[in-house]
Amino acid sequence: MRSPKLDRIDIRILSELQVNGRISNSDLADAVGLSSSPCLIRVRKLESTGFIKGYGAQIELSKLADPQVVFTQITLSNHRREDFMRFETAVRKLDELLEAHLVSGGFDYLLKFMTRGIAEYQCLIDVLLSQEELGIAKYFSFIVLKSPIVKTHYPVQKLISERE
Repeated sequence: MRSPKLDRIDIRILSELQVNGRISNSDLADAVGLSSSPCLIRVRKLESTGFIKGYGAQIELSKLADPQVVFTQITLSNHRREDFMRFETAVRKLDELLEAHLVSGGFDYLLKFMTRGIAEYQCLIDVLLSQEELGIAKYFSFIVLKSPIVKTHYPVQKLISERE
């Protein structure tokens, strides 16, 4: 099923909500040039059609702990569909895994982990490597020292205008 076409106001609503998911409907309506009722109808439609997946808080984790972010390249021994599915099913269960990307190039997956430290990360990798059925041939770890740029929203308007 094809998604309904979005107009420029829908795109502006998505852009505003990305930056501030707690914005009041009244303020959102003002920002996109609508009255409150039509704005709310559009937001509900964007939610029901799956353009808006949810709302959440951005937490300053450094106030809670000193988390360690690690990017990991994984290469599998075999490249059959069932090998990829088996691996993805296993890593999907890991709370420490933030992102998993199947990529082209010199390795198969790029994973992003967040742990309480290097020792916890190494234990996690050791557990994965001990599961021979996952077929991990090799891995490389990249410890994040600093993240000078982390964006929490995407340039929706630019993504859409490039496609048209």
